[in-house]
Amino acid sequence: MINTINTIKDKTENEKKYKIVCTDVMTVTNGDVDVSALEKHGDVTYYDLTPPNLTAERIKDADMVLVNKTPIGRAEMDAASSLKYIGLFATGYNIIDTEYAREKGIVVCNAGQYSTNAVAQHTFALILELFSKVGEYSAFVENGGWKKSRIFSSFMGGTEELYGKTLGIIGFGSIGSAVAKIALAFGMRVLASTRTPKSCRGVEFVGIDTLFSESDIISLHCPLTKDTEKLINRDSLSKCRDGVYIINTSRGGTVDEAALADAVLRGKVAGAGLDVLDREPMASDCPLFGLRKVVITPHVAWAPLSTRQRLMEIVESNIRAFLDGRPVNVVNP
Repeated sequence: MINTINTIKDKTENEKKYKIVCTDVMTVTNGDVDVSALEKHGDVTYYDLTPPNLTAERIKDADMVLVNKTPIGRAEMDAASSLKYIGLFATGYNIIDTEYAREKGIVVCNAGQYSTNAVAQHTFALILELFSKVGEYSAFVENGGWKKSRIFSSFMGGTEELYGKTLGIIGFGSIGSAVAKIALAFGMRVLASTRTPKSCRGVEFVGIDTLFSESDIISLHCPLTKDTEKLINRDSLSKCRDGVYIINTSRGGTVDEAALADAVLRGKVAGAGLDVLDREPMASDCPLFGLRKVVITPHVAWAPLSTRQRLMEIVESNIRAFLDGRPVNVVNP
């Protein structure tokens, strides 16, 4: 464990105000989540957002930095001579140079599993939209289509049942396993591919190529690493069944967007539901924009109010544990 606790204790024992900088608070709250609990631990400076060229300047006097999407690398850490703690409003920590933080004696803590149920829920919201097309039917009614109909129903949507379909889950952490439970409740066959061998009743653990070839729907729940970057690409899509559906609520970088767009246009992929993109906010030239069979939401799976309130509680609890000399959720031990 990084030996920084005495430094923090000395500061608090001497009743010095701890300097805390929150670099991108508007990514967590628009005023609907109370952040004042952070102020129990020192003087907090809040920035709505921090562009990369201002990060080093804004955190240079900080003892603690709280970030969601603000990258903190070598230059930023070298500029902050008093920095001892980086707290993440997120589970993923690829934006932090954790190895260099360890060298500098800086503890990095994430907020794990705060959004498990919310992301699993949103995963199925995307799947259900693609299969039940509630949005399309609602638009049909709002545009007067039902009033003009000659029969009591409409078949314009081309809906399908989930029962009996095969869902392939890539990554079987807390979110992947929660998605599996929902799928089983729908009467689906569930395949899973994961780095760590696991056992879960009703789930078949298979190699990635088997998952590609046998799944009707593929849902990504893996972190973005060198191994998973652009995991969904022209080659992997060629191994899939014709008419496969792709769901991504993990990280946008796991999908080659040009390859997916081409597969949708060719009919190889019947549809896609995406909550994350390679560039966020969406790039003006995103190849998936405007494709009729692609449903895109703006990285909101994690963001229900109750989920963000839970996130704030975890972040504040992480700070408290660190100041007490017993840090938890450390990602660079």
